[in-house]
Order: sequence, then structure tokens, then C-alpha cells
Amino acid sequence: MRQRIRLVVASHNRAKAAEIERILRDEGLELDAVSLADFPDVAPPPEIGQTFAENAMLKAEGAAAATGLPAVADDSGLEVDALDGEPGILSARYAGEGASDQDRYQKVLKLLRDVPGHERAARFRCAAAYADPDGTALLAEGTCEGHTAREPRGTSGFGYDPIFLPEGETRTMAQLTPSEKHAISHRGRAFRELAAASGAAGEGERLTPLRARAILAMVGA
Repeated sequence: MRQRIRLVVASHNRAKAAEIERILRDEGLELDAVSLADFPDVAPPPEIGQTFAENAMLKAEGAAAATGLPAVADDSGLEVDALDGEPGILSARYAGEGASDQDRYQKVLKLLRDVPGHERAARFRCAAAYADPDGTALLAEGTCEGHTAREPRGTSGFGYDPIFLPEGETRTMAQLTPSEKHAISHRGRAFRELAAASGAAGEGERLTPLRARAILAMVGA
């Protein structure tokens, strides 16, 4: 029987963890994924990085060290040109500690209230990181260009999804189906890039670095 990879998604946000797990499964990885919500004694490290990539790696390495399992993490956010790139790496804390997703995106909409449509360009940006307990680390990035809507629409997704219109779409990210979202999203692109950077093993068999490194820490059957 082929062993499965037990992998920690370094997030307490179950919606984000489930989304990352689905993206990786769609890439053919056989996973038993858990999130940091399943490790109540493990606190995420402070996000002291100056970039999405630095914060993603801090989270992945911290989770791998704390759990003894291979870990993946992301750091992502919304960049709005009319706000000089804000909220950027502060996306999760843009409306203060303890604020809800609605609080955060309503703050963005309020700041953009008088900004015309042609000046509402924005993008989602994501850095995806992998780390395992032996110190191996990998990193990939993805973006999704678009613009901000004038009001929130849709109930799927999370974060700023209800106010983000992907390029070429009349629906917000929160109005797309999960499959539609994963196909174009910053997170989907980043984790596909992480999984697609190929290595080689065995008799010409191609393995992603994610699969090859995670095999070092496989548990279960």
C-alpha cells in the first residue's frame, strides 16, 4: 500500500487550510492534512517579515519545528494601487487585532469610496512555503490581477474575496465556485508552482520537490 503524506497546513484558519489542502490534492499529492487548529498548544510565530515570502517561510518552518511534521504555509494579501499597495502584508491586521473579514474589507471600501473605477486596480499576492523538520525549505509565489468592487458580493471564500474582481471577471472572488477560484487565484498559482517545480527520482519518475521532501517525514500508511 502506498504511504500517504501527513502534512501540517500552518494556519489556524480552517477555511484557508481546507483551500490549500484541496489545491495540493488537485495536483495529485496524497495527503492526510491537518491544520494548526489541530495543535492547540502550538502558537504561530510572530509575522515579523517584511515580505509575504519571509512571513510564509517563518510560518512553515515554525510549524515543522513545533510538530515534527512537514509543513506548508502561505502569506497573502490584497494590494490596492490607489492605497499605495495597502493593505499588503498587513492585510490580516488592517482593521486592528480581532477585526473580522468584514471589518477589513469595509475599511478598504471606505478608503476607496471616491476612487473611480479605472483607478481601482488591485491584486492578490501569495507566497507559498514548504519546510520539513530536516531543514529543507521551498518557496513559490503567485498573483491574481484585478480591481476592487464598489460593494461586497458573494458568500464563498474568505478575507477580501467579496470585494475583489479578478481580471476579466464580472463576479467577485467570493462568487466563484471553489474550482473556478483555485484555477485563477493567487493561492492556487503559488501552490501549483510549489508543487510543479520538478525533480527526478527512480527510473525517470518525476517527483515534485514537495512530494520528494515530504517523503522524508511520511507517517502512517
